Amino acid sequence: MLKKTRKSTAKAAGESFAIVASKYNRKYVDGMLKAAKAELTAAGAEQIKVVRVPGAFEIPAVAAALAESDSPNYGALICLGVILQGETSHADHISEAVTHALADIQVFSSKPVIHEVLQFSNEEQAKVRCLGQDHNRGSEAAQTAIEMASIMRRLR
Repeated sequence: MLKKTRKSTAKAAGESFAIVASKYNRKYVDGMLKAAKAELTAAGAEQIKVVRVPGAFEIPAVAAALAESDSPNYGALICLGVILQGETSHADHISEAVTHALADIQVFSSKPVIHEVLQFSNEEQAKVRCLGQDHNRGSEAAQTAIEMASIMRRLR
């Protein structure tokens, strides 16, 4: 069952975040990006860096570079993309490769990488989860990033 996006009261004052967002399937990715930026801004994030890449497959390369960056030291990285299933298995291969790469970046850098590179069977699924306010995965990604940045800060 699809859960409604919860309202957040988390604070991110003084924290920097980076968002890597695909240009492919732009309408849907832009919906998540707008929601993520609004959530981070409302929480008081000091800096939000957005890097646009051609497609979902390119997201891990930029995420890895940002995870290694010391200036600024991002509290978390948010990765946004939309992959729509076509007639071949290509979408499955891209989704799997991106998922494994983002997991590796997170583990090896000890930097939270929020994975919202989503694969959908059709555009209606993307519309509900990327363009609406009730179920927007961009808002959820930002909330998770704020929480993980706080957890990692406490661990240090």
